[in-house]
Amino acid sequence: MENRFAIVGICPLPEEQRERQYRWQRVKGVRPFFAGTVLMLVLIVMGCLLCDLFVTKDPGYLDLHNYGAPPDREFLFGTDTMGRDIFAMIWYGGRTSLTIGIAATMISTVLAVVLGALSGCAPSRADKLLMRMTDILLSVPALSAVILIQAVLGEADVLSISFVLGITGWMSIAKVVRSEVRQIRECEYVIASRCMGGGFFHVLWKHLTPGFLSSIMFMVVMNIRNAIVAESTLSFMGIGLPAEVVTWGSMLSLAEDAMLANAWWIILIPGAFLVVTLLCFTSLGNHLRRNVSRGESNL
Repeated sequence: MENRFAIVGICPLPEEQRERQYRWQRVKGVRPFFAGTVLMLVLIVMGCLLCDLFVTKDPGYLDLHNYGAPPDREFLFGTDTMGRDIFAMIWYGGRTSLTIGIAATMISTVLAVVLGALSGCAPSRADKLLMRMTDILLSVPALSAVILIQAVLGEADVLSISFVLGITGWMSIAKVVRSEVRQIRECEYVIASRCMGGGFFHVLWKHLTPGFLSSIMFMVVMNIRNAIVAESTLSFMGIGLPAEVVTWGSMLSLAEDAMLANAWWIILIPGAFLVVTLLCFTSLGNHLRRNVSRGESNL
């Protein structure tokens, strides 16, 4: 009698085999273009971090005997109009540009999380006041705000540029954090933590942040890209970092001299590294955004 009824059709797979099949499907779901861009981004970042190990020339040394030299065995990427080795400048300048992008993103993310969560947990009037202030700041052109604040701070350096870009790039993330916090602030575990005496930052770190972290990850990645673009724009306009500080943007600021000297390598090579890095960050951000949307649709 025990075998009278039997399940027909597709037999369920063992749990271990289902887990193995799920992992394989996730690996197959990774697009080759995305995998290539991530690999390229890792190579560029590692090259900038470890450039002391394979770069033999000083990026700031002015070799006046070889200024404007095309790429050859001694100067792999050629030299600029002041005799500086472009190969060394690429890697050391990329380290500075990535440092500014990551530092600015860390500042903007901390501000966005704190202010967005504060607005999401605040009463209605305080919430509206914070959001109206955020909307006003969003309406101000970002580049104009950066130029104004940097002019108030004085001469630019890596820290000041990172600080200015950080305090002007938090608004969009804060609005997302606020909307996510308003959805999860009435959950039982959040209320229980408050009843047990948990403060705002304890609840934010332990209970709220895990709930919205996946929703803002792609915006955080895109903020790194936006900060690198902003720094490059300021340097290209001549109002960014001093000339002795090498970045990808400061290298592109020599475009006019390169065009007059017919030295294509001075523009093309730094521009190619900058564009490829930005495309890699864009691809990574889009991949994270698609995964978050897919996860929400599955829920």
